[in-house]
Amino acid sequence: MVMAAGVGSRLDPLTQSVPKPLVPVVNVPVMDILLQKLKNYGINQVIANTHYLADDIQKRYSQNSPVDIEFHSIYEENLSGTAGGVKKCQCFFEDSENFLVLSADGLHDAPLDKIIQSHIKSGCIATMVIASVVREEVYKYGVVVPSLDNKVLEFQEKPAVEEAKSNYINTGIYVFNNKIFDFIPENTIFDFAKNVFPDLMKAGEDINVYKTNCYWSDIGTLNQYVQSNWDALQGRVKTYNNELQHKSDAFYTIGSNCNIDSSVKFKGNVIVGDNCTLGKGVTLENVILWNNTTVKENVYLKNVVSSSNICIFNSLQGKDSFRIVTNAEKESVLTV
Repeated sequence: MVMAAGVGSRLDPLTQSVPKPLVPVVNVPVMDILLQKLKNYGINQVIANTHYLADDIQKRYSQNSPVDIEFHSIYEENLSGTAGGVKKCQCFFEDSENFLVLSADGLHDAPLDKIIQSHIKSGCIATMVIASVVREEVYKYGVVVPSLDNKVLEFQEKPAVEEAKSNYINTGIYVFNNKIFDFIPENTIFDFAKNVFPDLMKAGEDINVYKTNCYWSDIGTLNQYVQSNWDALQGRVKTYNNELQHKSDAFYTIGSNCNIDSSVKFKGNVIVGDNCTLGKGVTLENVILWNNTTVKENVYLKNVVSSSNICIFNSLQGKDSFRIVTNAEKESVLTV
């Protein structure tokens, strides 16, 4: 199952017209990357819970899908939490003893076959994949305290750095036995971290952990989104974009059907989407342009993320953080 119902409010305004699972990483929707990864591991049937801009997700994967995988979805009129969303998909797993659950916005190289093997060997109802982060960043995540035999001892939800008992964090990658549904009530808001996992531990059930040192990130915030793109651009994680390029002063990728003047300069990390036009004298430095973007002559963009279907005719620069440019920015942007 792919959890794909979130609104993606922390990526606003980029997600005002695009559901977070379809937000591109090096020009590939992040959910495309996940589904292709599942396909490569021999998983041929997927169900997703959807809510925000659900039709966009349904259309992409049910009609002429770019990934050859059998796709199903269940629409949630009202969000019911991470576990509540899985509960609504219970009928899909009636013939499965164990099943995999992942977040649509996760970007990783997790070894799914080894994770599933660890789950089966453990005999536990639940297996959680955990990854280590630098201690200074634990406050951003749900912290997991593992035992020496790889079971969960304790959870801490976004603890202060000085109070964290571990630097392992929950990646949102799970394997469950079908018995997990006994711990998720119907028709209520229920979360794995807040409800299901504490209830499992109270019932004396062990939660297996699989420690991974592989690449793991998500695109939940603008900074994480940008960093994930740079990591993918530099080949730190597989994204199935075969057009990644590198020259002395830039890592870059260019989508299809672009018109780029020979005088254009790239610096740092640059991603240009499909059907983009870059005029004479344009310089892009640490820039992400989504599809159908036009940049007029002599414009200099630095630390900028641009949404689709706009024309940028003034130079722009993000200073303390990245500048998001959408068609709502009337002074420098025209809607195409």
